[in-house]
Amino acid sequence: MPYASNLQKLFDNKDFVITSEVSSPDASTHSTLIERLDHLKHSCDAINATDASGAHCHMSSMAASKIMIDQGIEPILQISCRDRNRIAIQGDVIGAHALGIRNILCLTGDGVETGDHPEAKAVFDLDSITLLQTISHIKNTGTFLSGRKLENQPDLFLGAASNPFAPPFDFRPFRLQKKIEAGCQFIQTQYCFDIPRLKSFMETARDLGLDKQCHILVGVGPLKSAATAEWITKNVPGVVIPDETIGLLRRTPKESQIQEGKKICIDIINQVRSIEGIAGVHIMAYLLDHLVPEIVSESILDKEVKSRKSGN
Repeated sequence: MPYASNLQKLFDNKDFVITSEVSSPDASTHSTLIERLDHLKHSCDAINATDASGAHCHMSSMAASKIMIDQGIEPILQISCRDRNRIAIQGDVIGAHALGIRNILCLTGDGVETGDHPEAKAVFDLDSITLLQTISHIKNTGTFLSGRKLENQPDLFLGAASNPFAPPFDFRPFRLQKKIEAGCQFIQTQYCFDIPRLKSFMETARDLGLDKQCHILVGVGPLKSAATAEWITKNVPGVVIPDETIGLLRRTPKESQIQEGKKICIDIINQVRSIEGIAGVHIMAYLLDHLVPEIVSESILDKEVKSRKSGN
């Protein structure tokens, strides 16, 4: 079958996929972004270009994605509904395809009040589900929502986010089901620090057959310090870091906490790998990009990367 992207091909080949993400820089040149990408490109199958995450302005995800392509990296373009209406979004979708971008992650977006431009006007003409429906309509019919015909049908691989770790827990698999019905083909979850909760989510997802309809990537990442873990717990909705994990970091000397955080991430990855129905991991290492190759090489993921490179 023809594939929209190499990422889709890896999933269909049953490879255990590794994605990561890069924070777009506060820069109008590409040197800082390329420096960050250099840490990731040999360890990951595709890399997210974030779209003003946390409602903070950075280089656009479209520009970052094009720079990735120029560097031989497969991008996953994030599109947030916060800053654009359906007219602008549809234009961005076909523009992305023209630039060679084939993977799009559909997000509702963080509220402007969480960022450093709280006076900005939020749009939210669409949300993540209606965004999935919109792009699915474009790629399946070759028309805009208005019915106006495109000269060609863009071939795109659509993803979304999921948070198994935020209440109401029982609802989360059904929320994912709605996204799949809207056209979602892969998901990346919020940070996972709670393996029992993930297993419960996956049990329901398997019962619903969602793991057969959508490729599920579990979000993981290193904690820089105990203070970072405490800040995330208080300020990032849906991320729950167990008290014992924070306690372990607190008991670790400050100069060693970043290495302990890396070890915790590796342990979670090794546990995630054995859970039925999970198709890969999404490594989020905000401003710790240099740790991603170490996390991959020191975890069970190293076998995946070596096997893929050898062609086995």
